[in-house]
Amino acid sequence: MLENKRYDNHREHLHGYVVRRRIDLLETIIPFFRQYPMLSSKQQDFEKFARCVELIAAGRHLVVDGLVEIAHITEEMNRRKSRHDLIRILRGHTPDIRDTG
Repeated sequence: MLENKRYDNHREHLHGYVVRRRIDLLETIIPFFRQYPMLSSKQQDFEKFARCVELIAAGRHLVVDGLVEIAHITEEMNRRKSRHDLIRILRGHTPDIRDTG
């Protein structure tokens, strides 16, 4: 657990939990935020993020239609990047993708 001391107008310091393994996302983080949802619009983005992690865990990022599905979801989360840029970024992290088309 990391602590980020704040010296602005907030009363409490921020705490962060660092995750380095996908299994920790699947078994700890995602279940926690599904059991204790955020009371803000961030919960919607979290659900999209969780869906992407689940698709990757199922190996969907290794085929073109799965990669496109992930890109569609992430496009809804981050409106600052085009679909083309998102697919390029995902391909950079999935060099073993197989084309099913």
